Amino acid sequence: MPETTRTQLAVYAVALCLVAWLGARHLRHGSGDRAAPAAPPIELRQPHGGRVVVHVAGAVRRPGVYRLREGARVAAAVRSAGGATRRADLDALNLAGKVEDGRQIVVPRRVAGAAPAAAPGAGAPAVPGAPAPPIDLNTATLEQLDTLDGVGPATAQKILAYRQEHGGFGSVEELGEVAGIGEKRLAALRDRVRV
Repeated sequence: MPETTRTQLAVYAVALCLVAWLGARHLRHGSGDRAAPAAPPIELRQPHGGRVVVHVAGAVRRPGVYRLREGARVAAAVRSAGGATRRADLDALNLAGKVEDGRQIVVPRRVAGAAPAAAPGAGAPAVPGAPAPPIDLNTATLEQLDTLDGVGPATAQKILAYRQEHGGFGSVEELGEVAGIGEKRLAALRDRVRV
């Protein structure tokens, strides 16, 4: 009987070693199988990750849609569009601002002679009774914005800050995103401003 016990112990030891080996092999290969499906989504995102698409318009040589690296500055977007033209007013644009995916960057043009007509204290338009021409949100000065009904110096400064932060206005409707301009004020300003 003692021999049978030794034989049984040997069989149990071999069986235990075999189970341990199979378990280790299964864990090694099993975890590899589970990790494999997670890898493709990461690889699929990498070619598109790290890029933003912006529309550069206004006073640039080649207006259009450009793909830039994530974190790029407005200056890089302007360079991608061939650089600013001679008529560009780069002081009205925050060239150090970061570009955002899907945004339009409008490089405003210098407007010759527009400032005197809209300057504070200019009074009535040149033709009595005629409405004043709309003010360009992307080129207007603080003083010009201050002449708009319901826009004081503080709100005019907020408009300029928004314009610098976002690289200009893509539409008049975007004016509603400026703090202090609600739906009623935006409705009153729609015909008085343009982009």
